[in-house]
Amino acid sequence: MTAYQAGIAKFKEMGYEVIGVSTDNTPSLKYWADNVIKPEFTFASDFATRKAARDYGVLMEARGIANRATFVIDSDGKINHIEEGSSAVDITGALNACSRKKH
Repeated sequence: MTAYQAGIAKFKEMGYEVIGVSTDNTPSLKYWADNVIKPEFTFASDFATRKAARDYGVLMEARGIANRATFVIDSDGKINHIEEGSSAVDITGALNACSRKKH
């Protein structure tokens, strides 16, 4: 999430919105938002139901957490790019996918 905050201007310049969703609980996210990330984007908790993680296929049920993932979703709701695992925290893949997509 820190990389996305650091690169938020690039996404905004291209007309994209960044939304961060985590399976961490709300107090943990609040700490990170207030003290570490200070996001200029929506930052939400999926802790209570894990519905978003489950629906997007990244929930590791046995562990109760989500695999790190980045989804680039177009204005029609179609997923154009998915980055999973440790590379999901690197904004390069998402920026490249966004720059290839015409608005």
